[in-house]
Amino acid sequence: MKVVITGKSAELVEKKSRFIAQVYSVKDVDEANIYIEETRKKYWDARHNCYAYVIGQRQEIKKFSDDGEPSGTAGKPILDVIEKGGITDCLVIVTRYFGGVLLGTGGLVRAYQGSALMAIGESELGELTDCVVMDLQLDYGVYNRFEYMCKELDVDILEKEYVQYVNVKVGLLPGKESDFLTEVAKITSGKDVVKDRKFVTITKSYTGSS
Repeated sequence: MKVVITGKSAELVEKKSRFIAQVYSVKDVDEANIYIEETRKKYWDARHNCYAYVIGQRQEIKKFSDDGEPSGTAGKPILDVIEKGGITDCLVIVTRYFGGVLLGTGGLVRAYQGSALMAIGESELGELTDCVVMDLQLDYGVYNRFEYMCKELDVDILEKEYVQYVNVKVGLLPGKESDFLTEVAKITSGKDVVKDRKFVTITKSYTGSS
């Protein structure tokens, strides 16, 4: 599942109509409603402020609005973009300034979907990933080998501190835990170097167009 880290905006012009799409990270319905009201005030002179949002780890909360556009031509197409992108805790608002030319049902769907896709493509998203985080205490003499081993196994070194020992915090996928511990035991001659271990959910970021 993906979430919005930094929402961006994008504008699409279709037959003189302007479609201004904005992406927001929202944690609940109240926060979504605040952004919707702020947008209505900001673009008070626009013909339509259509939106859709998806909230919850399983995308269980969903809502969309056509805001006066023909039914099914605005809010639902925006919602489809969010859902198909596997994104949650996300609000997309598309403001339309009418350009005087009717676009028809198909044209409206393409314009609202297209502008939403453009804005999401510009936004910074994050992938929610289950991860094992471990704290290890290593001798200086084995650290270089440990660092090389982490690169080979695609284990992320999250923190390191050089004191009496090298204190290291690493993050890895649960499926790699067994191989990682086996290699650590080889490097440290079987010493008990793992001081803490827990499961967490981390967010790896990238742009929506990546």
